[in-house]
Amino acid sequence: MKITLATSCLVLGALLGSMGSMAYAADDSSAMSQSKPMRAVKDSVITTKVKAKLMAEKMSYAKDIKVETDLNGIVSLGGTVATQEDSDKATDIAQDTDGVNSVRNHIKVQPAQ
Repeated sequence: MKITLATSCLVLGALLGSMGSMAYAADDSSAMSQSKPMRAVKDSVITTKVKAKLMAEKMSYAKDIKVETDLNGIVSLGGTVATQEDSDKATDIAQDTDGVNSVRNHIKVQPAQ
């Protein structure tokens, strides 16, 4: 668990660190060129926040859930879990994350055998 938490912190730190450099790298002559890199970083931060919250819940299936965020703050969840309750819990966690506008749950329920 300590390794997973350390990895999550490392990823979040890398994303937040790159956010500053992307802001400086943007061309000051165009507001549009500034917003695209910042938007991509924002979406990555949302994805990282959702993944971190899933891991913090200490759910055994959290590592099997794929999380993607598009430019509009729409989070897509994928992967496989054992119960519908697990799938619903993942959706609830994603919906309760700052910056998420909506959640698309594509998680497949496959009971353990």
